[in-house]
Amino acid sequence: MASSTPRSRKRSPCTGRQLAFFFVSIPTLFYFGLKYDIAEVKWVANEIESDFLGTRCNVNTSSVVIANEPNTEPYLAEPVPLDYNFSAFEPLGGGRFAEYKDGGSSIVITDSLLSQSDNVARSRRVHVLNAMKHVWKNYKEHAYGKDELHPVSGKGTDNWGGMGTTLVDALDTLWIMGLKDEFNEGRDWVKNHLSHTLVGEVSTFETTIRSLGGLLSAYDLSDDTVFLKQAEYLAPRLLKAFDSPSGLPRGRVNLKTGKSHNSGNGHSYVLAEVASLQLEFRYMARATRKDEYATKAERVFDILKRITPRDGLMPINLKEKQNGEAYFSNNFVSFGGMGDSAYEYMLKTWLQGGQKEKKYRDMWDKAINGMHHNLLQKSNPNGLTYIADRSNGKVGHKMSHLTCFMGGALALGAYTDPDGMSSPRATRDFNTAKALAYTCYQMYARSATGLSPEYVVFSDCNDFEISKTEPSYMLRPEAVETFFYLNKLTGDPIYREWGWEVFQSIEKYCKTAYGYASLKNVDLPALYQIDKMESFFLAETLKYLYLLFDPDSEIDILNKVRHYRAVSL
Repeated sequence: MASSTPRSRKRSPCTGRQLAFFFVSIPTLFYFGLKYDIAEVKWVANEIESDFLGTRCNVNTSSVVIANEPNTEPYLAEPVPLDYNFSAFEPLGGGRFAEYKDGGSSIVITDSLLSQSDNVARSRRVHVLNAMKHVWKNYKEHAYGKDELHPVSGKGTDNWGGMGTTLVDALDTLWIMGLKDEFNEGRDWVKNHLSHTLVGEVSTFETTIRSLGGLLSAYDLSDDTVFLKQAEYLAPRLLKAFDSPSGLPRGRVNLKTGKSHNSGNGHSYVLAEVASLQLEFRYMARATRKDEYATKAERVFDILKRITPRDGLMPINLKEKQNGEAYFSNNFVSFGGMGDSAYEYMLKTWLQGGQKEKKYRDMWDKAINGMHHNLLQKSNPNGLTYIADRSNGKVGHKMSHLTCFMGGALALGAYTDPDGMSSPRATRDFNTAKALAYTCYQMYARSATGLSPEYVVFSDCNDFEISKTEPSYMLRPEAVETFFYLNKLTGDPIYREWGWEVFQSIEKYCKTAYGYASLKNVDLPALYQIDKMESFFLAETLKYLYLLFDPDSEIDILNKVRHYRAVSL
C-alpha cells in the first residue's frame, strides 16, 4: 500500500498488490509511493512528541461542528454533463453526513435509489476515464517505457530500475477501462522492450507489487502469455531476496547479481515489506506450477505467527539472530506505513486460498481484536473513529492516509467472517469499517482543497489537525479504495458522493498539462504542486474511482482474490 513509504497500500484479489488489487487490495493493495523506504523507519522512531501524544487545541482555531440531526432522506444527485467545469468546483467542507460517524445510516436503500445512483455514476465514470486518457496520452508522448512521468515538467525518469513501472503497473487499469488499444500497445512494449536482466538493485517489495503484480494482473485479465513469460524472467530474480538466514526476504535485491541486503537503520527488516509479497508469489506458483514461489513466501507468515505478541499487533521492524531466528526489534505498532499491508495480506491470503487456510484468518482476527482493544480511539469533541499508533506502550494519536485502507479491509473481513455476517465479531468489524470511512472522508473534506494530507494528528479539540511535517497530498488510493468496497458491499450511494468530491478536487487542484501532480500543502493550494505522479495513481487511485462509478463492472470482491493492485472478476 519504496521511496514510497512501504504501504506498505497497500493497493487486491488475485495475486498480491496488483493481483490483490481488488480483493486483496483489490490488492490493489496498497499500497503506493512514499510508503516504505527503510529510511522511513528512523523517521517514525524520531517523530516529534506532539504528533505522537496528540496536540492541544489552538484557542483561535474554529471548531468543526457535526450536526446532531441525522438525515433520513437519500442523497440524490444529478447526472454530470460531458462539459462539466471542474475549475468551478469549491470543496464543500467537513462536518456533513453526521449519521455515518459511528458506522450507522438512516437511509433505506431501495431499488429506485440504486437505479438513480447508477445512472449518475455512469455520467461520472466518463470523467474518470478522461483523466486516465489525459495521463496516458502524455505518458506515451513524453515518457513511454519510463518508470514515471513527471506531471509538471513533462519529463520521464527511471527511478524504479528502468522497467517501465508506470506502464506495467497500469496495464490492468487500461483493460478495466476498456482502453484495449492502449493495453495492446503496452503488451507489445512488454514483449519487445521490457528486460530485467540488466537491472541492478531494486526494492524487493515495490518491484513485487508494481512490476511482478502488474504483469500477473495483466495476464490474469487477458490470458496473454506474454505477461506470464516476463513474470517468469522477473520472479526468480526477486526470489533471491528470500535467501536470508531467517527466510525473511531482504528489502533490496540486485536483479543482475542476485545479491540482497537490508538498508536503513540497523539493517532491519520492515514488517509490511516482508509480509506483503505472498499474494503475488502464490499466484506465480499456481500459474507456473513451481511450488518454491509459494513455499518461500508462505514461510514468512509461519515465522510471524510464531513470534507475534499476544495481542496480535506486530511491531514494524524485525532482525535475526546468528542462528537465523527472527525477532521483533522495536515496539512501534502501526496500521499505517511499514505495518499496514501485512495485516491486509493476512486476510487476502486466506481469501486467495479459498478460505481454507485457517491460520491466515486466525492471524487476521487476532490482530483485529488487538486493534479494537488497544488502538481504536474516538476524537474530541465529535467522536470520530481512528486507529492510533503505539510505541513502548504509549498510544500515538495520529492516523495516516495509508491507514484508510482498513475501512475496506474490515468490511471485506466482516462479509467473509466464518461465523457469519450477523455474528458479534463481524457486526463490530463492519461498524468500525464504516466509521473509519467517515473519518477518512473528513480528512479530505476539512482541508481547503478537499484533499487529504499524509496524516492528521488528533488533538484535545477540533478532532484533528493537519500534520505540520507532512501536509502534502500524494494522490494516494486508500480512501477511495474503502469507498469502493463499501459501496459494492452496501449499495449506499453516499460513498459515491464522497468519492466524487475527492475526484473533483483532484481535477481542480492536481491536474497539469501532462498529468496530475501531488500537492505540497492541502490547505495552501497556491503554494505549489510537486512534480511527482506515482504509478499507483494510475494503478490504484484512478482504477478505484472508475470502479466506484462503474455499476456495469463484473468485478467480484467476494469470490475471487487476485493481488495487491489487481482486480477480481
